[in-house]
Amino acid sequence: MTYGFRIKLNWDRIEPSLVDAFRNLPVANVSDSMSRICGLGTSMRPVHRSGTLAGPALTVRTRPGDNLMLHKAIDMAQPGDVIVVDAAADMANSLMGELMLAHAIRRGVAGFVLNGAIRDAEAFLEHNLPTFAVGVTHRGPYRTGPGEIGLPIAINGTVVEPGDLILGDIDGVVCVPKAHAADVLKGTIKKHEAEAKQMAETKAGTVNRDWVDKALKEAGCEFLE
Repeated sequence: MTYGFRIKLNWDRIEPSLVDAFRNLPVANVSDSMSRICGLGTSMRPVHRSGTLAGPALTVRTRPGDNLMLHKAIDMAQPGDVIVVDAAADMANSLMGELMLAHAIRRGVAGFVLNGAIRDAEAFLEHNLPTFAVGVTHRGPYRTGPGEIGLPIAINGTVVEPGDLILGDIDGVVCVPKAHAADVLKGTIKKHEAEAKQMAETKAGTVNRDWVDKALKEAGCEFLE
C-alpha cells in the first residue's frame, strides 16, 4: 500500500426514510437541536441556484487542489449520495467543474459539499445540483492524489463519517451522525413547531416579550433617562 492512498468500498448509510424526514426542515433548526456545534463552517456557501441538499455522506479526503479521488468517488457513488470533500479549504485550484458535474448528475449524485473551490460556476447555476463550496477559481486541478475515500474526515472541526446525514440550505451545511439521527429529528421537529407558533403569535401581536426585560434585569442593565 502507498501511504495516503486508501479507498473503503462499503459502509452503512443512514436510512432513506430519515433522509426524507429531514429534507424539508431548516438547517438552522437542525443546528439548534444539536447545540449549534455540527456545522461545516460559515465559508461553506451554495454555488447552485436554489434548493436544499439531503443525503448520506460519501466522504473524500484529498490533497489541496487535486481531484483524482473525487473522480473515483463519483464513479463509486450510489444514487442519492452526497459527496463530501475535505481539501483543506484551498482556493488555489478548483476541485471540479462542468464536466465532472455532468458525470455526477448522470450517476444520480444528490449533491456536493466541497471544502475547496469549483470552476465553471455558471454550469452549477444552470444545472442546479445542490452544491456547497468555499469559493470559485478558474484554475484547474491536478489528478495525481494522494487521498482517501469512505473514511472519516473533518471539516472546520466537525467530523463526518461515511453514511452520516448531510443537510444543506441557504444558511449552510450540517452533518447529523447517523447513530443519533432519530433523536435529532425529534428535537428538530419540536424546535420547528415552536418557531412556527412564535411566528404566528408575532404576526398576531400576541407574542410575550417579557423575557427581554427580565434578561436585562438579571444582567444588571442600567436604564438611563
